[in-house]
Amino acid sequence: MLFLGDVVGRAGRQAITEMLPRLRADWRLDFVVVNGENATGGMGLSAAHARQLFEAGADCVTLGDHAFDQKDMMSMAESDPRIIRPLNFARQAPGHGHRVFSDARGRKVLVAQVLGQVFMKRPFDDPFSALDQVLRANLRGGGVQASIIDIHCEATSEKMAVGHFCDGRASMVVGTHTHVPTADAQILPGGTAYQSDAGMCGDYLSVIGMDKAEPMRRFVTGMGKGRFTPAMGEVTLCGLFAETDDRTGKATRVAMVREGGRLTQAAP
Repeated sequence: MLFLGDVVGRAGRQAITEMLPRLRADWRLDFVVVNGENATGGMGLSAAHARQLFEAGADCVTLGDHAFDQKDMMSMAESDPRIIRPLNFARQAPGHGHRVFSDARGRKVLVAQVLGQVFMKRPFDDPFSALDQVLRANLRGGGVQASIIDIHCEATSEKMAVGHFCDGRASMVVGTHTHVPTADAQILPGGTAYQSDAGMCGDYLSVIGMDKAEPMRRFVTGMGKGRFTPAMGEVTLCGLFAETDDRTGKATRVAMVREGGRLTQAAP
């Protein structure tokens, strides 16, 4: 399985369309999840850009706190089951926060996403109770052969707490939202592959994917002059790769993924 972190802007989308088909073939991937949270202008995901990610080889696209910044995602999240918005976004939110998919060989794969509560702009519902309900209904090694949890939040401590909360119940827990890949890829004692943040698919010669001029101006002067715009330089594809045991759903191998651009490293 491959999970790719937040896609940022046109450069990030281009990296997905150019690189993901090759990775699917070369690594013989069975299932691919892409976080599309910032794929459209750095804020949200449009229906057209979601279709572009699916055509490139994503089996599922997760969102985040910018889930409905692009208004046509309201209807697409309702009509396309491959779109996963956060479980705890809002009770009235369109779409679904989890779904069980079938891979090409018929194995069942659960994908779910939650938003954290620490340092977030809105007081989202409790992510732990939301996940607990879903994981109880979809037992790893029972009803599903594998399960992937996207924890979309600011605080690494909260992401780690979710990882340990899901250990033994999920195959993979991976953080998104902060756009900077962490160096803690590991398999937890209960067989859950974990990384605090997958990083982004975007230009790292930037400020979390945005052209650095405007963010730096605001930090240095305390004043804004324009809008944030996604950086358009060389792109690095970042994420997490895992292999799992079909019988138990436990992760047997995990590796950070960095392809192309400034953060290149060897493939798993």
